[in-house]
Amino acid sequence: MTISSSLNAGVAGLATNASRLSTISDNIANSSTYGYKRVTADFQSMVIESGTGAYSAGGVRTTTQRLIDERGSLVTTSNATDLAVRGRGLLPVTTEVAVGVDNGDTPLLLTTTGSFRTDSEGYLKTTDGLVLMGWPAEPDGTLPNFSRDTKVGLEPIQIAANQFAGEPTTRMTLGINLPATETDASASGDPEVLSIEYYDNLGTSENLALEFSPTIPATPPGGSSNEWTLTLRDSASGNAVVGQYTLAFDDSRSQGGTLQSVTPISGGGYNPATGEIDITVNGGPLSIDIGRIGEADGLTQLSDSFAPVSINKDGSPVGNMTSVEVDQNGFVYANFDNGITRTIYQIPLVDVPNVNGLLALDRQTYSPTQASGSIFLWDAGDGPTGDVVSFAREESTTDVASELTNLIQTQRAYSSNAKVIQTVDEMLQETTNIKR
Repeated sequence: MTISSSLNAGVAGLATNASRLSTISDNIANSSTYGYKRVTADFQSMVIESGTGAYSAGGVRTTTQRLIDERGSLVTTSNATDLAVRGRGLLPVTTEVAVGVDNGDTPLLLTTTGSFRTDSEGYLKTTDGLVLMGWPAEPDGTLPNFSRDTKVGLEPIQIAANQFAGEPTTRMTLGINLPATETDASASGDPEVLSIEYYDNLGTSENLALEFSPTIPATPPGGSSNEWTLTLRDSASGNAVVGQYTLAFDDSRSQGGTLQSVTPISGGGYNPATGEIDITVNGGPLSIDIGRIGEADGLTQLSDSFAPVSINKDGSPVGNMTSVEVDQNGFVYANFDNGITRTIYQIPLVDVPNVNGLLALDRQTYSPTQASGSIFLWDAGDGPTGDVVSFAREESTTDVASELTNLIQTQRAYSSNAKVIQTVDEMLQETTNIKR
């Protein structure tokens, strides 16, 4: 019994060290594989209860574990969609085959890094067929509320390289000085005219014509009225009047030249808290900041010159998409040659309670299991998760020097177990020789 148990223990030792050798060889083979997580082999002794005076060797068995929670060093690349997770969390991906089948059921796989580039159909995928997934944004760049405990809502990220985008003008800010001398009784009364370009909902260039007509006081009593009538005409509406306002300016020593009052004649009202008037052009509402009462940050009436000092507006013409970027919070931005940057996707980071309980698959991907626990999708940088780093890849967690040291130890242990088997064989031979 004792000799047989020694033989069994030696055989178990050979098997466990062979298993450890497999993990070492796999780690060394993948020492240059981006995103590879090293595997460790742990030995556990087996104890068999024996009677007094006798001992039976229980042997040894091994368990292996892939240390997914270990993080490799990040290396810089030149591709904006080379992504790596810095800290806790994994990127959601799926397979190219599942996207090609397009049956509405794409499996959720997880990875910590990947070199994603657009294919012929615009999908962001790796050379070995992993397609990056994310939540799609609305046309205006906002993200809807998606469930965080399920993959529902995640879609393969598809970039339309020939995509166009434009933004309508919704707000203007005017910094214009009106000549105070033009409201004198002796002035000519000629209006001051200014045309401002804006963009409609289709990215077409339109014009908003502003006409400032001074109020000339009767003679007598003469003097200055310090009053103007602002008329706004929209080219997209056939040059129809879309707003008209009476502007009165202060001539006191402390606030001379600033707006004193704004009285709507037609169009939207004036908001004294924001200094804005609201008009409606052919494409929709347009807010124009003309300045607040008593402040010199918009329309003023000073000196004898008409001076459009500053005119700012939002919106842009139609432009072509030029590049795609991913920020640290996982937002995917499309950049256009007209200066627009639009959010098109958000890449969440997937977390599970037991990261090392994930099922390891090919191509450095993992799948949730009962041992890993349920998934939860976080915004990158929120909760326990880290952030997303673009222009970067995660290196293998293999330390070649440590693996070579473990290789020497394993070789010695294997040889020692083989020696035990050889010794037991010799002892059994001696036992057999007793009968002779």
